[in-house]
Amino acid sequence: MPELAEVFQRFGYAYLDKYHENMLASHKRAIIDILHCRTEALGGEVMLCRHCGAKAYKYHSCKNRSCPKCQNDQTDQWLDKQRACLLPTAYFMATFTLPGLLRTLTRSQQETLYGILFTASQQALRKLAKDPKYIGGEIGMLGVLQTWRRDLGYHPHIHYIIPGGGLAPDGVTWRPARHDYLMPEKALAIIFRAKFRDLLMKTNFYDQVSPSVWKQSWCVDIEPVGDGQSVLKYLAPYIYRVAISNKNILNVTDTHVTFRYHESKNKGGAVRTKTLPAENFMQQFLQHVLPKGFRKVRTYGLWHHKKRDQLELIKEQLQPEPIQTIAPDGQPKTQEVTPPAKRPFKCKDCGQAMIVLDTIQRRGPPLLLWAYSQTQTS
Repeated sequence: MPELAEVFQRFGYAYLDKYHENMLASHKRAIIDILHCRTEALGGEVMLCRHCGAKAYKYHSCKNRSCPKCQNDQTDQWLDKQRACLLPTAYFMATFTLPGLLRTLTRSQQETLYGILFTASQQALRKLAKDPKYIGGEIGMLGVLQTWRRDLGYHPHIHYIIPGGGLAPDGVTWRPARHDYLMPEKALAIIFRAKFRDLLMKTNFYDQVSPSVWKQSWCVDIEPVGDGQSVLKYLAPYIYRVAISNKNILNVTDTHVTFRYHESKNKGGAVRTKTLPAENFMQQFLQHVLPKGFRKVRTYGLWHHKKRDQLELIKEQLQPEPIQTIAPDGQPKTQEVTPPAKRPFKCKDCGQAMIVLDTIQRRGPPLLLWAYSQTQTS
């Protein structure tokens, strides 16, 4: 089956030759890492099956967050960690989407504009939440940046998970929101637009934006999502998922790449295919590679790690005493949470666990790509 690495293997060198002077360092790094992920270039181990005597090679992963091979195992760990922060209350999901007139600038100045998107949206939420007409207190938020549509189009937006309520100014009283209403979307969108504009004015990019963008309506959507479990499960894959998975790449020819995507959020929706020239496909993919070190998941208010003590106090107020498990001897016992065991590398022939027989030293990537990798900025 074709993979993203095959696309870069066929066309990545020519792409770098043509565009390397204008490419972001994170884009060059993504090409290099994905090309060499789980290959001899990154080193690894020679594995031996004691049961049948078979040998296999286990190469190291590149660990690049844009690589479709490297992010699958972390989703469940993240989900378990965030579930522990959920309060026993109703939850909402708020989505902030940048208007089309700002997307070209955002694509070229990702680190600055994504940062402004986060800051403006969370400030707007917290400002309106403090209005006594809605909540009248400090809320908690977990935000996730997503930049792609299902067809690889550029569509930067942030999803926030928000508990239905907030902590009053006295720092003790919990003020619940209505179970089906958090705050007005239109008012929130106006505040979001104003804060984004004010933050952008402090940069060198404000004059590059058409004045009409500040007159049009901006899009903010808020919907109730039950107890929060379902929306966490919905967002969890996006934390470590990249713009396209290997399973959705259907064909790679000498000139084009064909891939499939679901037309709607529901997996039962229509499945479409799209064929792009290889260069365009790589451009579409790379525009979703985030700048080095940029945090695509951020917490604010009561969900921020510095406020976790307050979150626990609220949880105690809202949650009844936990039911204790009784051991066979009649004494209460505390259920211990053990970290998941590391999955063994199994033999493809007999299915038994394999052991390390020897190590393979890491090799440097091809000279051309290695030269490009040295242009990476810190």
